[in-house]
Amino acid sequence: MKNDIHPTYYTDTQVICACGNTWTTGSTSKVIRTDICSNCHPFYTGEQRIVDTEGQVDRFYKKLQAREQYVQDIETREAARLTIDRTVEELELTKRATVTLKKAEVNNVGDIMEKMALGESALLEIDGFGRKSLADLKKRLRQIGYELPEAMEEIVV
Repeated sequence: MKNDIHPTYYTDTQVICACGNTWTTGSTSKVIRTDICSNCHPFYTGEQRIVDTEGQVDRFYKKLQAREQYVQDIETREAARLTIDRTVEELELTKRATVTLKKAEVNNVGDIMEKMALGESALLEIDGFGRKSLADLKKRLRQIGYELPEAMEEIVV
């Protein structure tokens, strides 16, 4: 056996746990500090608790919270996108259709939906608003994500 290559072996090594428990053992270190021992380990105590030695639980909760915030932001954006307060100009219809609706005091999506609930004829009665404008309006509302009233789904010839 070679001389001076082996570490010093201490027979009186002090082991100190984070829970406060201490005991003596043999080791190449003079003092050993542990996070968990048989006095506080859930397997031996029967106590249900999370052992978080490296902050993994905190990192998981941060990721979970970030995910919940992300989902909430998406829902908020979706709700804002489908608001009935959206103006007629924001629908980006033709200039003629926009001016015609404004002249008939149909200023936002809420007003349009009220007219649509009465059927296609309610919108077609507006002077200067024809079938082409109606088709463009329905197409644009569907593209944005609005659900049209059932009265608008019926085709009246």
